[in-house]
Amino acid sequence: MTNNNIESSAIVVEVNPQTSEIVETEMAGETDEVKQETKALIEAIKNRAQAEAKSAGTLTRDTYLNAVRQAREAIEKEKLIERDKLENAWKTIQEEAEKNWHTMFKDFTTLSDRFTDIGYRFQDAAKAAWEAFHAPRP
Repeated sequence: MTNNNIESSAIVVEVNPQTSEIVETEMAGETDEVKQETKALIEAIKNRAQAEAKSAGTLTRDTYLNAVRQAREAIEKEKLIERDKLENAWKTIQEEAEKNWHTMFKDFTTLSDRFTDIGYRFQDAAKAAWEAFHAPRP
C-alpha cells in the first residue's frame, strides 16, 4: 500500500492527492482507518460518477440526473440510518450505565446497612458474653 493507494476488502483504490489533502484537512481528528475509508469512498464515488458521465451519451440527460439523484439520496439515507443507530446505541449505553450505577449504589447501601447491623449484633453478643463471663457464680 503506497501513500496514494488504499487497499480495502482486497480492492486497491488509487487516491487522488487532492482527495487525500481534503480528507486529511477536514477530518484531522479522526483515526487513520476512518480517513482511509473516507478517501476510498470519495474515490469510488468519483470513479462511479465519471463512468456514468461517460456513458451518459447513450442515456438522456434526465435519466442520468435521475440516477445520480437516486444514488445521492441512497447514500444520504444510509448515512442518516447509521447515525440514528449510533445515537440510539449511545443512548442505550448511557441508560444502562445509569441503571447499573443506581443498582450498584443501592446494593452498596444495603450491604453497608447489613454490615452495620452485623456490627451492632456482634457488639451486643460481645457485651452479653462479657456480662455472662463476669457474672457472679453461685
